[in-house]
Amino acid sequence: MKLFNTLSRTKEEFVPLEPGKVKMYVCGPTVYNFIHIGNARPMIVFDTVRRYFEYKGYEVNYVSNFTDVDDKIIKKAIEEGVDADTISQRYIAECKKDMASMNVKPATTHPQATQEICGMLEMIQTLIDKGHAYMAKDGTVYFRTKSFKDYGKLSHKNLDELQSGFREIKVTGDEKEDPSDFVLWKPKKDGEPFWESPWCEGRPGWHIECSVMSKKYLGEQIDIHAGGEDLVFPHHENEIAQSEAANDKPFATYWLHNAFLNIDNRKMSKSLGNFFTVREIGEKYDLQVLRFFMLSAHYRSPLNFSAELMEASRNGLERILTAVERLNDLDGKVSGDAFAAEEEADAAAVRELVGKYEAAMDDDFNTADAISAVFELVKLSNSTASESSTKAYVDYLKDTIAKLCDVLGIITERKAEVLDSEVEELIAARQQARKDKNFARADEIRQQLLDMGIVLEDTREGVKWKRA
Repeated sequence: MKLFNTLSRTKEEFVPLEPGKVKMYVCGPTVYNFIHIGNARPMIVFDTVRRYFEYKGYEVNYVSNFTDVDDKIIKKAIEEGVDADTISQRYIAECKKDMASMNVKPATTHPQATQEICGMLEMIQTLIDKGHAYMAKDGTVYFRTKSFKDYGKLSHKNLDELQSGFREIKVTGDEKEDPSDFVLWKPKKDGEPFWESPWCEGRPGWHIECSVMSKKYLGEQIDIHAGGEDLVFPHHENEIAQSEAANDKPFATYWLHNAFLNIDNRKMSKSLGNFFTVREIGEKYDLQVLRFFMLSAHYRSPLNFSAELMEASRNGLERILTAVERLNDLDGKVSGDAFAAEEEADAAAVRELVGKYEAAMDDDFNTADAISAVFELVKLSNSTASESSTKAYVDYLKDTIAKLCDVLGIITERKAEVLDSEVEELIAARQQARKDKNFARADEIRQQLLDMGIVLEDTREGVKWKRA
């Protein structure tokens, strides 16, 4: 299996630190609002990477954090007149709902930054003791980038060039020894959450959080560190500097980064009006369609989101579901627990396509080519399986398609048809919950209907519904 390593900028053979095991850390979202479809890409991509390792027989320890202390969270809390923890806990719960809707498996561990402060204080003190960090007069603790000779090795940036760039934007009154030094701990501001430390009452810098959570749940050395390409610099670069300076050993062997997601060939932004949350997309499409779309391109290729491409993904997914539905129907009509002689060649063709699928995934997780192999399998199924086939062959086709799709996180069983009467009963229950001011229950029912593929619209004429 070969992985493209951002560190070396080449594809490298995957060799785990410990045979049969994979230790993998993926940077998770900052939880101050519903996740958007840009957040969804690394979630889906690296969930698929994890699933493929498990398919290959590896035991995967998969850690993905929630950043639950941050300027954006604090700003949102002030706007709503609640504490930061209320905001972060609300959106962690909402994020987990969206992940489940996208069939993203829960991580082995989902650490939260605010629960790991003790480890951060310890690592910062270690860095100070080793001369890699220092305290300014106001209690801010900075990492001394010049003390780490390999700084820039991930982003392939030259430290002298970086320092020149930083000098141009240097803030007056900054107490850094060098413009490229970055924050490990910062003093609190009025109204902000804070923790006691030897340096000041304050909170951690963003970068130290991931170094500490990775170390606690995976150890000082890990196999794979992953995230969006926007994290290469400065976040991942700074993680390497902190971790390797503190632990005196290499941090991660392989660094994987997914490319950006654009909307109608433009960068997603609220100001352009092309900003979509996963929840909003879920009101128009089954989120299996979003997942299928995300995997239709190689994870290192920029991906353009558009209504046309989502429709194409919906149609592609429908082809697979229809083929499996047909096999399920045939399964009740056929018999025979061994392949017929004439089926052996078709079974060999199935095995060949499985090999083609695995070759694509072994080549830096090329999901686009893997999906092509699944489509070929669907075509073979449609042309070779019939009522004259053996049950052994029909089951072999069905199980193979399901197994390969499961690696991609694609569920091959079509959702059961929802009866209109069921929908009307749930809508009535939701209306009653709203009258009773039980808004949590009303939201639960809306989500339940959404999971059933039913989208509600509250209009002046009352509640209307449609199938997604």
